[in-house]
Amino acid sequence: VDAEMVFDLRMLPNPYFDPDLRPLSGKDQRVAEYVLGSEPGKGFYARLQEFIENTLPLFEQEGRYRLTIGIGCTGGRHRSVAVAEALFNTLKKLDYAVTIEHRHMDLG
Repeated sequence: VDAEMVFDLRMLPNPYFDPDLRPLSGKDQRVAEYVLGSEPGKGFYARLQEFIENTLPLFEQEGRYRLTIGIGCTGGRHRSVAVAEALFNTLKKLDYAVTIEHRHMDLG
């Protein structure tokens, strides 16, 4: 409800359909590689990262120092978690104060 940006990742390859990856989450390296290592995943993440990196300074110029980015997929366990973790790490490296919350990862 309070997110300034929301991204739907249902177009990326879904680890749920791989029996070996299904019980894991996007925090697991194998799942992250499955999602972000695919051509659709690489392309999407590169564009997302570029968009966010270019947009954050504009929000700052307008006096907005808190921004919520929602990232979702079908189950909230694999794709959205992998991309959210990658974005979290990218923003930390850029010295932004960031937090992360996976609201649906453990719902099963």
